[in-house]
Amino acid sequence: GRLTGGQRLLCAGAAGALSLCLTAPLELATVLAQVGAARGGARGPWAAGLRVWRAEGPRALWKGNAVACLRLFPCSAVQLAAYRKFVILFTDDLGHISQWSSIMAGSLAGMVSTIVTYPTDLIKTRLIVQNLLEPSYRGILHAFSTIYQQEGFLALYRGVSLTVLGALPFSAGSLLVYMNLEKLWNGRRDRFSPLQNFANVCLAAAVTQTLSFPFDTVKRKMQAQSPHLPHHGGVDVHFSGAADCFRQIVKAQGVLALWNGLTANLLKIVPYFGVMFGTFEFCKRICLYQNGYIVSPLSCKLTPGVDQSLKPQELRELKKFFKTGQLKSKKPTL
Repeated sequence: GRLTGGQRLLCAGAAGALSLCLTAPLELATVLAQVGAARGGARGPWAAGLRVWRAEGPRALWKGNAVACLRLFPCSAVQLAAYRKFVILFTDDLGHISQWSSIMAGSLAGMVSTIVTYPTDLIKTRLIVQNLLEPSYRGILHAFSTIYQQEGFLALYRGVSLTVLGALPFSAGSLLVYMNLEKLWNGRRDRFSPLQNFANVCLAAAVTQTLSFPFDTVKRKMQAQSPHLPHHGGVDVHFSGAADCFRQIVKAQGVLALWNGLTANLLKIVPYFGVMFGTFEFCKRICLYQNGYIVSPLSCKLTPGVDQSLKPQELRELKKFFKTGQLKSKKPTL
């Protein structure tokens, strides 16, 4: 409540965009391994990235990153709004919310935002699997209109059911990590240092993404498969639906094939969530300093004499009152 809606959105968007740009090559290697387009001698994320570099140029390592960054702001806006609603829903009459309910609120909010912005995620996958030198889609809008015209509106939501199914192991993994943080660090959560919080974010991401990775693999395959793309989008197994995709992957390549690309995804975790966490916290401190709640953006020390329960507009009006002796607003909130 100490930040405005615009400030929350700006903090989330800036943190996400910087993280995505930094780890885009690893995201490309992950998706190519998942859909089966990283074959042809490429072993591991480094080999896959090097093959793309040599074949299409260094700019190809950031294929799909533009649409990923563009979807951040609507996705963050929906996620933050949904999270606040779910927190209110799960809060008891005394104003308390359990750890499990908080994690469920975050998972449900993420699922809602993903479903709302799902077509942009599908377009990102299509842009990644295409050859940059012989592109099937010239850009984001061209990809959207082409997919809609050639494959229909429902094609933009191909694989969306896996988002719902993947939220279950994601929530379970989050709960597993956060329930054991105090045992891991032998201390209370409210006394964790910034370095410990950094490690907690990375550990939670590693566990949750490993558990939900098979659902993400099937989703990527469903997103990439198209009869209108060369080699059907690079998909090595063709299927009629999510269940058929699971079955055919296990039958053709074994159970471990559901985790193809996990190495690149895990390598992405430390820089991605570390930069996201650090950038978000720093942007938040800047906003808190501008709003007058802390003494410096480089410190968490609270401003003496400031009621931290006041909203930014209320705090500004209170400062004006003490400065001028009267409220200038015709309709004061205090």
